[in-house]
Amino acid sequence: MAGLFQKSIALLTRRQTNIISAAFVVMATLLLSQFLGLIRERLMFAQFGGARTGLYLVASKLPDAIFQLIIAGALSSAFIPVFTDFLTRNEEKEAYKMASTLLSISMILFSIVSIILFAFPEFFLHLLNPGSGFSTDQIALMASLMRIIIVGELLFILGSFLTAILQSYNHFFIPGIAAALYNLGIVMGIVLFGSRFGIFSAVYGVLIGAAIFVLMQIPMAKKVGFSFFPSLAIKTKGVPEVLRLMLPRTVAIGVTQLSAIAILGLVSFLANAGRNYAILNYAQTLMFAPVVLFGQTIAQASLPILSREKDKPELFRATFSTSFTQTLYLVLPISALFLVLRIPVVRLVFGAGQFDWQATVATGNTLAYFSLSIFAQALIYLVSRGFYALHDTKTPLIVNSLGLVITILVGALLVLNFHQGIEALALSYSIGYIVYLVVLLYFLDRKVKGLARTPLLFSSTKILLATLCAGFALYIPIKLLDQLVFDTTHTINLLLLTGISSLAGLMLYLFLTWLFDVKEAMMFILLFKKIGNWREILGIRSEMIEPHVNQNL
Repeated sequence: MAGLFQKSIALLTRRQTNIISAAFVVMATLLLSQFLGLIRERLMFAQFGGARTGLYLVASKLPDAIFQLIIAGALSSAFIPVFTDFLTRNEEKEAYKMASTLLSISMILFSIVSIILFAFPEFFLHLLNPGSGFSTDQIALMASLMRIIIVGELLFILGSFLTAILQSYNHFFIPGIAAALYNLGIVMGIVLFGSRFGIFSAVYGVLIGAAIFVLMQIPMAKKVGFSFFPSLAIKTKGVPEVLRLMLPRTVAIGVTQLSAIAILGLVSFLANAGRNYAILNYAQTLMFAPVVLFGQTIAQASLPILSREKDKPELFRATFSTSFTQTLYLVLPISALFLVLRIPVVRLVFGAGQFDWQATVATGNTLAYFSLSIFAQALIYLVSRGFYALHDTKTPLIVNSLGLVITILVGALLVLNFHQGIEALALSYSIGYIVYLVVLLYFLDRKVKGLARTPLLFSSTKILLATLCAGFALYIPIKLLDQLVFDTTHTINLLLLTGISSLAGLMLYLFLTWLFDVKEAMMFILLFKKIGNWREILGIRSEMIEPHVNQNL
């Protein structure tokens, strides 16, 4: 048992030495995090109802937006590259000084903003929610929830820096599991304290999850040798470079967060705003799953290759086209599945307790409108990285701003002028992102001549045609079996009905794409055949991640 325990610890703490194994670990931990996130949201709506769940979500919006602005931009686009450069030059001490300085500055900056939020939460909540959808008592409750969430965000800053440091050393498993267990902490808070503290149990869960997120990474951070040097010296070596690199990304995040806050403001004009915001958030959570799993992962894998081929237009076009059709091949059938099976999917994922039939229908219809743009949101990850590979970060930022303005304007028109419900905001979201993709693809085609030409359009058309046929194959059995065979008031029957319909649609999709000679169909068939050799695949030593110091870790 002792030997087994030691081997298990060694497996969990070893470095990922190649891109394939690192990508596998990231995807596995991401799936776990999303699964726990769905459990969290199912528990919240079932136990507290849509109105109170929505209040929790609204209360967390502003602290999260500030965290994203101050921390996420730096870590995602600037900190890891600069920190890694120090490691490759064997300058660990300078790397730790830079990390310590940035952490110290970030904590102080966030603390100053947090004190202001902590002192005047009602003011900011009224500012962000100008409509009459929230009562005075609800604003007061959200203010109390926000104060506790702010403390959790402070812990999350520390955990996020530890994650960035460990990933710089090619350790992906522990940070990924720690992030997933953040959601588990919220689940624990709801289960343990829900009956006693009500919706406050969720924010107590935020504190538990944030503490787990930090504590789980500290031993590995010590093992790689990280030392904290408190410092506020902004001229510390590496800090100015990080600040310079993070600026475009921070602006982009700021635009996105402003758009999300504007959408929240529009929700406040709807009756029962808290419940409506919860429904919008739940539908968005389901919609994001394929976008992140396929769009983000394929785009991340393509970026290094596109970067190497930026001066070779023919190779760049070939790589981009392949990645484009791969993404489209994976996300379009899921869009059709969400569109046709929206009600069964929502019932299976969220249907419990106070998540009643009205909430199910509203969430399903909102998901249907979101599903119209799943392909666009997934492909935007790839097209944006095409610009990044060409060292152009301004164009995606400008076009993104255009798409978000369209989203807000269409949403405001539908809600304020035509008095439409929460589904209208999902529709405006889809319109904005489809425009964003089309315009972004147009400008990339101008940069790389001949990018969006006949082969790409022909493959995309065949995939779209197969998806439409698969949609009918999903629709027919769900209607026939629902009325004639299955009593879907029972969960097992609903699960069988959804499974049979999904299998019929996806099998037809696979057959038609094979019949239409879509190369992605054969590629994925061959990939599935090789899954049995997963040990060999994950052990491949090609495309090694750049080695750093402390190779024994």
